[in-house]
Amino acid sequence: MRLRLMSACAVPALVMALAAPALAQETPQDQQDAGGRSVQADNEIIVTAQGRAQALADVPLAVSAVSAETLQQTGANDIRALNQVAPSLLVSSTGSEANGSARIRGIGTVGDNPGLESSVAVFIDGVYRSRSGIGLSELGDLERIEVLRGPQGTLFGRNASAGIINIVSKKPESTFSAGAEATYGNYDTIRLQGFVNVPLSSTVAGRLDGVYMKRDGFYQDVTNNRDINNRDRYFLRGQLLFEPTSDIQIRVIGDYTHRNEECCGAVYVDSSINPYIGDLNSPTANNIVRVLRDLGQPMAAFSNPYSRNLYVSKGRSYGGITEDWGGSVQLDWNLGNVKLTSITGYRNYFSSQGADTDYSAVDLLYRAPNSDSSRAFETFSQELRLNGTAFNEKLDWLVGGYFANEDLTLVDNLRFGTQYGRFATCRIVSGSALAALYNPAAAGCLAARPALFGAASPLIYAAFDRLDGINDRGTTRDYFKQNSRNWALFTHNIFHVTKGLDLTLGLRYTNERKRLNATFGNDNTACVANQTALLPLRSVASLTATIDGILGLSCQGNSTAELNGAAIRDTRKEDQFTGTAILSYKPTDDLLLYGSYSRGYKAGGFNLDKSALKVPILPFAAVGGAQALTGNLQFAPETNNAFEIGLKYSTRKFSLNVSAFRQQFKNFQLNTFNGTVFLVQNINGCTASLGGGDRDQSKFSTATNFSAAASTTGACSSSNVSYGVVSQGVELEASLVPARDFRVGLGLTYADTHYRNQLVGNDAGGPLDQALRRLPGQQLSNAPEIVSTASVAWTPPLGNSGLSGLIYFDARMTGDYNTGSDLFPQKIQDGYALFNGRIGIRGKDERWAIEFWGQNIFNQNYTQVVFNSPFQEGAATAPFTDPKYPGGRQLFSAYLAEPRTYGITLRTRF
Repeated sequence: MRLRLMSACAVPALVMALAAPALAQETPQDQQDAGGRSVQADNEIIVTAQGRAQALADVPLAVSAVSAETLQQTGANDIRALNQVAPSLLVSSTGSEANGSARIRGIGTVGDNPGLESSVAVFIDGVYRSRSGIGLSELGDLERIEVLRGPQGTLFGRNASAGIINIVSKKPESTFSAGAEATYGNYDTIRLQGFVNVPLSSTVAGRLDGVYMKRDGFYQDVTNNRDINNRDRYFLRGQLLFEPTSDIQIRVIGDYTHRNEECCGAVYVDSSINPYIGDLNSPTANNIVRVLRDLGQPMAAFSNPYSRNLYVSKGRSYGGITEDWGGSVQLDWNLGNVKLTSITGYRNYFSSQGADTDYSAVDLLYRAPNSDSSRAFETFSQELRLNGTAFNEKLDWLVGGYFANEDLTLVDNLRFGTQYGRFATCRIVSGSALAALYNPAAAGCLAARPALFGAASPLIYAAFDRLDGINDRGTTRDYFKQNSRNWALFTHNIFHVTKGLDLTLGLRYTNERKRLNATFGNDNTACVANQTALLPLRSVASLTATIDGILGLSCQGNSTAELNGAAIRDTRKEDQFTGTAILSYKPTDDLLLYGSYSRGYKAGGFNLDKSALKVPILPFAAVGGAQALTGNLQFAPETNNAFEIGLKYSTRKFSLNVSAFRQQFKNFQLNTFNGTVFLVQNINGCTASLGGGDRDQSKFSTATNFSAAASTTGACSSSNVSYGVVSQGVELEASLVPARDFRVGLGLTYADTHYRNQLVGNDAGGPLDQALRRLPGQQLSNAPEIVSTASVAWTPPLGNSGLSGLIYFDARMTGDYNTGSDLFPQKIQDGYALFNGRIGIRGKDERWAIEFWGQNIFNQNYTQVVFNSPFQEGAATAPFTDPKYPGGRQLFSAYLAEPRTYGITLRTRF
């Protein structure tokens, strides 16, 4: 299949001479920087990837710069659309729009836990956004987007271990201009966008941008007769640009975003999506399907996922409200031969989100759509930079400092649903030696109550009844408050050694402190009662499995009234040195060669999830209380040592960028859902053999990798702990302009992004969690080895009328990859190709335009992420055992990608 996909990628690229974005757009020769000096020649694009305005072809880094014209042609409204024009980038979203994740070269952070910072950082107009998912919103009119690949450990406000997405909006200008556009498309899409730019005086200009979008959802909720994954949002941005002298420029920006939407639904995966599903969805083969069916789940839910029909629990909602607002002030001041840059930013982000968390018609888990299910970030940041030249311009120096203070608030109200108790008892009964007693209509799901447990039978059956009664119980309000204080000092210096030969040295010191305070509210008293009644009997071997099953489901995720009113607190501190060294050489004006080393860093933190405190069987009192377990919430900082060589060749008609890279990640922060709770582990390698201890399991006794002691095997001496993830490969980007109005491109990324063969779960050499046993030696999730992107743009004049046409197509062709961070085979996504197109006619000087567009025009079906359906796992017996079925009789759900969309856009500018 991979060979077929490689052919599918290569043939169109060679035949059509397509791929990648139009990276170098024509720009006015008279564009100037703050000092009034011309900063670019014809057909160059200017970027600030090194903290200075430089031509893209002169920057010795792997950077994709996507221009405003390309963004408009591909229909980019948020950073997800960059997938079509940047082959090394993949942006996806999962359980909510706030959970978006960006990956570069196969490396990224799964966004379900806000305690994890993003491996790929997002900056908008120089201000860091707390998580990459915040960029999944309308952005307004943009100047360009820069995608910096590889660790960025010296410049920018925040360290980033895998890369940066730097978004630059259009600034006010000294002449009046205005524009508007209106779009209508399928799913009743309505999108309105406009701007007005006004010179307020000879030294002040203002600009206002606005966007409104409304669209029906891609899913139909059959149970509640409504659509899911809709859009209803608006965005406003106002700017003032002050230029009191030729040496001083002050830019003030304020923006506000509001969203009121229902997101994100999921469907069950069947064998039509993935043949490894086999008979998992059959009620005759899987007891958990029988339980769901008998409790009201329509069997239609388990097939035909691309019908996009959902069966949400009655009365449950995915409704959510998001508000994101803030502002920044940027000062650029030329002090003779020195330039001072100051960027002051304030951001306030709030997102509440309801959810039918089990994604089934049976009411098992839910979050009510109110402020008690929310996350919020309040961030103040200040960056100062000084740069200039010395020694007769032999040295281009830069020094700076950065400070940020961020308050993260997470509030949770996850509760067991109104049918949870009966589902839990039926799950135990149907999948055990009690199966002959299975009766979903009876109390405890028990048709009778024989003395199967001897003298303990009354206690066991009473515990079944208490479990059966856990309905609409659980979290009342969990409150996590994390304060992060971060400051850094940095320097970035370019030594012009000889003509064409430069040596760049950068160094950064970062100091990070995080404080956590949390309080818990819970009304699940059945957990406490069952622990009190059953734990004295747990040592009886014949009762252990039944007791653990009852307690595990009674206290799932540490949802227990024992925590009601409890509080915890903790503090962690860390500091890091990061930096870069680059040697670059320009043998001619058109050719740049470079080699580099860089070190990136992403802060450690806290897993903001009480389920990570301990396993749910024992009470907190038995292990010293919740405060004694706060260390279990911590994870270590992620670091990346990266090596790269590359070349850039650029002329007016042709450009070619080639880079080869190797990145080594230590303490790689992995967040994965195992069907019950989210796990956060630091993945490292071990230079000594673990003898299969990182691949064994204690769940399936008939499997070849079974070990009763699997939870303790696979440890490594701390002296042998090394990096655990490698990303290495080659990137190619090219553009060709054979005629003034015709542009094609070529892009290809090969990224071998894999785990090493011997893995441990922390930097002390602790064992890897059993749920991650498939990781050693495998490609990371959402990391296809081969991706190519393609674009062609033709804007021919239509006679002598002043009119012009527009024909634009782009494509992204992706190899096979696994969408699940635990790499279960049921989560594999076959390779696919996506195509977008836009055709239109434009008036003289592009004063007006009519465009017809389509995205995913061939209606390619594919999944963004496949995950374990929460709590929906049947009996762990043959034939559903490791390695073919590492989840046993686990069911799987998926967040589907968007279907085909199309419409018409009317645009005017004056």
